[in-house]
Amino acid sequence: MNSNKLSDTNIADIYKLFADAADVDYTAKLVENSVIVEQDYNLSVSTYVEAEDTREKVDITELNAEIAGIVANVDRLRKSIDDIVAEIEGNN
Repeated sequence: MNSNKLSDTNIADIYKLFADAADVDYTAKLVENSVIVEQDYNLSVSTYVEAEDTREKVDITELNAEIAGIVANVDRLRKSIDDIVAEIEGNN
């Protein structure tokens, strides 16, 4: 089976969008011929349909607090390692 092939559900969804001449955010838009002419007959979907922003939203305050905690833990571990090394060197 070709993985690039549309499923029956995909085909039905596309047909419904076309038949309904529906404007659906991030999916489909009915565009007048005059607009297509203005765009030099560009039929690229991305010219008329805005792509959905699916980037993960990051709370910078929360992220900075998490980084501060990690840095504090690294500092604590580094001190523990330094103490262990100093103890070992003192026993030689």
